[in-house]
Amino acid sequence: MVRWDGMTWESPVLVVSAGARRWYARPAQVIVLERRQLCDAGEPCVFWHTIGQFSSRAARAGPAFPRLAPPSVPASQKSLSPSVDVPAAQRFGLAAAAIGAVLFSAKAIVAKLMYRYNIDAVMVITLRMLFAVPLFMAIGWWQARKLPALSWADRGRVAFLGFIGYYLSSFLDFLGLQYITAGLERLILFLTPSFVLLTTALVFRRPIAARQWGSLLLAYAGIVLVFAHDLDISGARVWVGGALVLGSALSYGLYLILSGELVQRVGSLRLVAYAMCVSTFCCVVQYLVLGRPVAELAQPAPVMWLSVVNAVFCTVLPVSLTMIAVARIGAPTASQAGMIGPVSTLLLAFWLLGEPISGAQMIGSALVLGGMYLLSTKKA
Repeated sequence: MVRWDGMTWESPVLVVSAGARRWYARPAQVIVLERRQLCDAGEPCVFWHTIGQFSSRAARAGPAFPRLAPPSVPASQKSLSPSVDVPAAQRFGLAAAAIGAVLFSAKAIVAKLMYRYNIDAVMVITLRMLFAVPLFMAIGWWQARKLPALSWADRGRVAFLGFIGYYLSSFLDFLGLQYITAGLERLILFLTPSFVLLTTALVFRRPIAARQWGSLLLAYAGIVLVFAHDLDISGARVWVGGALVLGSALSYGLYLILSGELVQRVGSLRLVAYAMCVSTFCCVVQYLVLGRPVAELAQPAPVMWLSVVNAVFCTVLPVSLTMIAVARIGAPTASQAGMIGPVSTLLLAFWLLGEPISGAQMIGSALVLGGMYLLSTKKA
């Protein structure tokens, strides 16, 4: 038996409280009670109604009251509703993926600026990771305090993801940037969404929606137009650079697919933190194996400041946003949302590097943005 304000209820009764209103749930009916502050005698009164008939009676003597409307969901409880949460989570995931893509794409601009000081890809990636690893170690420590320890199998998977996703992919990308323009590099990397989407569809049997096909076709039509701008550049350097960046795209596509499955168990922030620590270890080992003196890490101030920008704003922040997006909207959609990356790279390259922008590039950029619009309006 349950008593509430002088009234007796048969068990079982489930009480859900939200402010002054309480919901009493029984197996056969739901009874809603609401405390009214004023009665004919100025004392609190209790009213209830049953869902279906919405009749109300006073628990104490008092005048008749109008029928009560069905209880609405309080604003503080709306987060419990899937119909509200799913679109909001999807919008947040798309925004995180897009912002991460813009910041991550800017690393090509930063690398090009660093190459003006006569350093190579090994120095660029080593300085980048040395400045970034303290932040990732702090993130990993913070996440490890709240989450259970990893199994040995998951530790091996994290190590493999760190190698292919943030060491191998990044190193091939920085190598390729020594031979081709920043705009062409970003367009080649934009083969990644097709790799991810088609591979997940074949391996994990995930259907590709018609709207996803449309967004891919529209965006890649724009990429073809922009890519045509650099077709007049011939020679071995362009082919070598293109092959290196293509290898980077394949490596990162595999990383996105595998991380999309692992992130559910490990946690997005912890996964990216651990993977970047593995990448840093690989970069340091590579630097030492190549026989580079440690004293060379002390570069001129502009190189060091650019390395800090590369580490914080082009590494820590974008990869964290990307992992959060993968956890919320999945690897295929996250990779498609990154289609804004080539557009931002073209604009930044024009502004900071002096790389020209043609009419074909502008039309292609508009098509890419059109594909992004189709993706952002996809129904949950």
